[in-house]
Amino acid sequence: MEDVEEIRRRKLLELQRRAELEELKRQEELKRQYEEQKKAILKTILEPEARERLTRLKLAHPEIAEAIENQLVALAQAGKIQSKITDEMLVEILKRAQAKKRETRIIRK
Repeated sequence: MEDVEEIRRRKLLELQRRAELEELKRQEELKRQYEEQKKAILKTILEPEARERLTRLKLAHPEIAEAIENQLVALAQAGKIQSKITDEMLVEILKRAQAKKRETRIIRK
């Protein structure tokens, strides 16, 4: 009798593992598709020099580059970007992002 219960338990564990693996694969595929879409959007809205700068920034500061990329993609999808972003424009965007990040506020109570 115990053998049957053990077999059932093992089968259940195996099914759970398969379901978890399938879910991970599905999430990875969705992430890959999103990254491809993001890359295509950035290619259309950024001039080559700006795209190069963003790529270099991604190597040095991946979290900042990711945030800027997501912001640019959101603006493009909302239709708020009318022309291609030049390198100078990207530098200005990065400066503004850094200024916001460095802003500190002291609140005394």
